Amino acid sequence: MKKRTLGQGLEVSELGLGCMGMSFGYGSPKDKSEMVSLIRSAVDQGVTFFDTAEVYGPFANEELVGEALEPVRDRVVIATKFGWEIDADGNRTGGLNSRPEHIRQVAEASLRRLRTDVIDLFYQHRVDADVPIEDVAGAVRGLISEGKVRHFGLSEAGAGTIRRAHSVQPVTALQSEYSLWTRDPEATVLPVVEELGIGFVPYSPLGRGFLTGKIDEGTSFDSSDFRFSSPRFAAEVRSANLALVAALDGIAAQKGLTAAQLALAWLLAQKPWIVPIPGTTKPSRLKENLGAASVELSESDLSEIQAAADAIPVQGERYTESMMKLVGR
Repeated sequence: MKKRTLGQGLEVSELGLGCMGMSFGYGSPKDKSEMVSLIRSAVDQGVTFFDTAEVYGPFANEELVGEALEPVRDRVVIATKFGWEIDADGNRTGGLNSRPEHIRQVAEASLRRLRTDVIDLFYQHRVDADVPIEDVAGAVRGLISEGKVRHFGLSEAGAGTIRRAHSVQPVTALQSEYSLWTRDPEATVLPVVEELGIGFVPYSPLGRGFLTGKIDEGTSFDSSDFRFSSPRFAAEVRSANLALVAALDGIAAQKGLTAAQLALAWLLAQKPWIVPIPGTTKPSRLKENLGAASVELSESDLSEIQAAADAIPVQGERYTESMMKLVGR
């Protein structure tokens, strides 16, 4: 697989692997041994960029990723995240916490769970309005100077916050939701990261599975699945949103692709410093997703996809009201 370079010279495979769903967010955690095999299979297929976070589980996903990647640690880049209040038993006891002393505590714990001596990319998971971003950046800068972290990242941060953080500690990557299903970053965030030389890592590049075409009006979700309470998956808007999937699926079929491959190839074609991290728990889907890396879309293809997306606006917020307050700060 080809490589791409995020900010500050961090080289990664052009498609990464989001590991969250293996342990958290989409129903019950999957079998650990099967997920270890899946992660190692991704390495064998050329993936070098793996994404996790302390809150996924909590803790279980970092432990899974650490176990899976320990034998190949020198060949991969591991990204994890800090910023939530979580007790020692893995219970989220409050909201955000990006106080410098807490960031250090999280880093030490994540290093142990990941079975490594350095975190390649350490993201602030959500911007904490109670802690100046300059203090957050300074705390990570300290960890970098000590050799415990290599690169600093932000997630779902607004343009002003990105600039302020970058002035203290250069930001390597911004991770935010971006896909043909969620194009919010295009207006203000992508121009800023391009100006500052920051890489962009789209999470949920397949619209939490919606853009794969495998979800229809009859699909139901377990109450432990994030999508159960997501406004964008609600029954009253799902039919309207499926029109976008049908349009993209038609374009994909003409090119001999799956809808998922088309959606990922579209993201890769946007900028050379964009590195999507689709997640999956199935070997067949992993292979399918990685196939998007070999797809080349012409200007005509991109125009057709853009026209389809512009003509069918997505209905419903991507998060609940309380969670939407934590993005774009």
